[in-house]
This record gives sequence, C-alpha cells and structure tokens, in this order.
Amino acid sequence: MTTSHIPLDKRFRGYLPVVIDIETGGFNAKKHALLEIAAVLVEYDSNRDLVITERYSTHVAPFKNAELDEAALKFNGIDPHHPFRMAVEEIDALNMLFNPIAKAIKRNNCKRAILVGHNPAFDMAFLNAAIQRTKIKRSPFHPFSTFDTATLGGLVYQQTVLSKIVHSAGLTWEEDKAHSALYDAEKTAELFCLIVNRWKQAEAQLNPLVLV
Repeated sequence: MTTSHIPLDKRFRGYLPVVIDIETGGFNAKKHALLEIAAVLVEYDSNRDLVITERYSTHVAPFKNAELDEAALKFNGIDPHHPFRMAVEEIDALNMLFNPIAKAIKRNNCKRAILVGHNPAFDMAFLNAAIQRTKIKRSPFHPFSTFDTATLGGLVYQQTVLSKIVHSAGLTWEEDKAHSALYDAEKTAELFCLIVNRWKQAEAQLNPLVLV
C-alpha cells in the first residue's frame, strides 16, 4: 500500500510512473509468446521521496498459435509448459495488473500511467500487442511514451546494462534471480527511485526554495 497521501500528479506532468518488466518466448511481439509480466508501483513517501509501494506479477500462458524461440527460453530459463507455473491467460494477467494501476492513478490525481523500463521499447511492444490481442478497450498506459533506465543509467552512472548500473549505484544484484520479471522490475524500480530522488536532492542544493 501507499506510504503517503501526497499525490504525484505535479511531478511527472500528470503521469504516474509504473515499472514494467516482461519475459517472453522471443523478440517478435506479434508472433512470440508473452510468458511473464510484473508491475511495480512507485509513489511519494512523507518526505516526497519516490519509493516502491506495490508489486504485482504473474506467469502468462502462451496465446493461441504463439511461437516460442528456444534461444529465448534458454536465456530466461522459463519452461512454458511446466505444470507448476500456474500461468493465466493474457487477458486475466493484464486485468490483474491494470486494476491496481488504475487505482494508483486515481489516488495520485494522475491522468495516465507511463511505463518505466530498462530498454522499454521491448516491453511496450509486447504490452501493446497483448492489449490488441485481448481487445482491452482502455489501457492505463500512455501508448508510446516511456522512461528508460538505460538512458538514465548512462547519464548518471556511465553504464547502460542493468546489472552494471545497479552495482554502480551501490544497490545489490543477484545474478541467479535475474531474468525473472518481478526481480528485474524491482531492481529497475529501485534504480529509478534512486535517480529521481538524487535529482531532487541536487535541485534542493542548487535552489533551496524549489520543492519537487
């Protein structure tokens, strides 16, 4: 749950940042299966620092006639047919994530969510393809605008690989947990919060009268 009643509507031009990570059965959003999706919500605490407040994730069953690339499955370690995956259909997975995101948008007085990701064009493509397949009428997300922690990491820490940025930022990284949608989303969220809060501190030092 949120730790503060301070809304985020003024911080990101009315958009609520939501960290998304998606694991898939390949690189083609139209052909390859979406296999795992996670969403991490970030909001203000009482000091107006950005913090993680909620986490959601689920395994997803491959859509009908979806293709699976063996190299991709070897990379992320997912067995789409494992009996204990407890995978749900795409429409149920999206609704499970979109409902709490919609509530967070409302309590923060925001107009829409904006996807935060590491190289988010990949996640956005698969998310939009799933929305199109399931015929969900209204996504909470802006359809193409994103925040990219690879770009932010290059700017602040001179690194663009997620694990290397996390190490440079002084955060922990466990390689054996990587390529799990929830773990990668949490690490991306930690990094995003750290950079945003660091910028706030820098602005405060330059101009003590500025409140962000």
